[in-house]
Amino acid sequence: MSLLNLEQISMAFGHVALLDKINLVVERGERICLIGRNGEGKSTLLKIINGDLIADDGQMNATSSCRIARVAQEPEFKEDDTVYHAVAAGLGEVGEWVNQYHELIHQLSTDDSPELLKKLERVQHQLEANDGWSLEQRVDTVLTRLDLPEDKKVSAMSGGWQRRVALAQALVTDPDLLLLDEPTNHLDIRSITWLENQLLEFNGALLFISHDRRFMQNVATRIIELDRGQLTSYPNDYLTYLKVKAANLAAEATQNAKFDKVLAQEEVWIRQGIKARRTRNEGRVRALKQLRLERAKRREVVGKMKLTVDTGQSSGKIVVEAENLSYRYADKPLINDFSMVVMRGDRIGFIGDNGTGKSTLLKLLLGTLEPQQGTITQGTKLQVAYFDQLRAQLNSEQTVFDAVGEGSDTVLINGVNKHVMSYLSDFLFAPERARSPIKSLSGGERNRLLLARMFTQPANVLVLDEPTNDLDVESLELLEEMLLNYEGTLLVVSHDRNFLDNVVTSTLVFDGTGDVSEYVGGYEDWLRQRKPESTAKVEKTPKAEKTAEKPKKAAAKLSYKDQRELDQLPVKIEENENRLAELQDITSQADFYKKEQAEVNQVLAQLQETEDTLAVLYERWEALEN
Repeated sequence: MSLLNLEQISMAFGHVALLDKINLVVERGERICLIGRNGEGKSTLLKIINGDLIADDGQMNATSSCRIARVAQEPEFKEDDTVYHAVAAGLGEVGEWVNQYHELIHQLSTDDSPELLKKLERVQHQLEANDGWSLEQRVDTVLTRLDLPEDKKVSAMSGGWQRRVALAQALVTDPDLLLLDEPTNHLDIRSITWLENQLLEFNGALLFISHDRRFMQNVATRIIELDRGQLTSYPNDYLTYLKVKAANLAAEATQNAKFDKVLAQEEVWIRQGIKARRTRNEGRVRALKQLRLERAKRREVVGKMKLTVDTGQSSGKIVVEAENLSYRYADKPLINDFSMVVMRGDRIGFIGDNGTGKSTLLKLLLGTLEPQQGTITQGTKLQVAYFDQLRAQLNSEQTVFDAVGEGSDTVLINGVNKHVMSYLSDFLFAPERARSPIKSLSGGERNRLLLARMFTQPANVLVLDEPTNDLDVESLELLEEMLLNYEGTLLVVSHDRNFLDNVVTSTLVFDGTGDVSEYVGGYEDWLRQRKPESTAKVEKTPKAEKTAEKPKKAAAKLSYKDQRELDQLPVKIEENENRLAELQDITSQADFYKKEQAEVNQVLAQLQETEDTLAVLYERWEALEN
């Protein structure tokens, strides 16, 4: 039985139709993945289904009891919201009564005044009249299921945990249809695995946008593609879609070629001499005009990036050698007694949760960060190209053209001079976009620009720190193809499991305690090789957010110094949490990346430092508490 039916839905911004008379039927229990190139209108479609936008034309029919909930790509919460308040807010007006009841119960633990008791009685009456008790139980159930700390402020949580709160806010409505917009963006592998498990247990229908191929394969039961305004459905999983899509594109190309051949023949005929024009068939002329109209309406397949990299001269046989390397931030070990030799041609992936030291090790190996213990010896003839996940190499005030040309109209690519505008077109930058300032670019466009900039110089060592963020599937596959043909040395940090499997031949795995282990192969190979006791875990709960108690060890009396430190830690944690919330608020502002580059970098550095400090404080607090 269908939940939702879209008929002839159209939506245009400007002269191009994002949605051109599309049709879609969503059945109960389906898990549908919506895919397509960046800018095709996927988010617009979700907003129309959720009622946030009204289509220009067409009809949307849903069953009378169908409840729809949407989790946005960048969820928004009130500044003072606790997790409990944010989740209960998903219930609308009844959620306000649930929140008031929750607050009053907490206040009664310290104040049992008659006024407070009367207020509680009124709130209880409202809950009874609106089936509030069952809804309150639903809030508690969702919080427990998603392992969320009810009294923690949402503004003090990381982006990944805020997305978890947003998911809880949607699930508490018990939706028949759940809409998710890029739910895995900027999540680490552990968080993505946790999300997969939650969605597989969800009983309602699911419609989600994603570019993560492994996530799509594991979750989706049907693929729908938005391409040039048209929506096409592909039953079964992502791998089946790839086969059918390839066949469809080949058939489309053949049909277009036949059409163009007929059009060309008719154009030759219409341009014949005077005699032919006197006797020409007027019906044939009208048919030609119709062919011209059809050709003008045709929307071509969006182009693909053209990626090439010049490896230059070969590096020495040994690229870099690390011996007994250690690095700590405050009291937290990031790298602990690590040794390895990177040889020419190695292709090494870095796997680990956010904040476990992957980028730190990259900087140590590159020599941009000094080790606190141990030695780094770099090889000879190294030409290093570095892709920075924070995009700090880009000056937001420059134009795209200037960022690549650096004062010149041409760049040298594989020994051949190429005009900057032509080179940028290989990375899907139209001429007018190439003249735009970098601050106006989207996340995907900035990633493409960084790749374009990086590949203008010969490099026998490529260092890529999360290069897959914001790239669509086609761009990811092209990047993979280029890296597979690359003959130099590759070091890559990524949370894209398919990307790691397709590109690297060995992996370094960071466990969060400073230990780094090396495994042969990619992500799947690591899963097979790792210890059995580590396979059952999913995303770790941050220290300050744990809800389940650990088994208590035998009590040990703290020294005076340790007890005093324990007493002061909550104050320090609160100060840093408030500072983190302030910095996150600054970086989330729409005009943040339009500021001076030095100011942007300074704020990002403060944000990273505050997060690292909090992690150390949480760990120390737990150690003293135990």
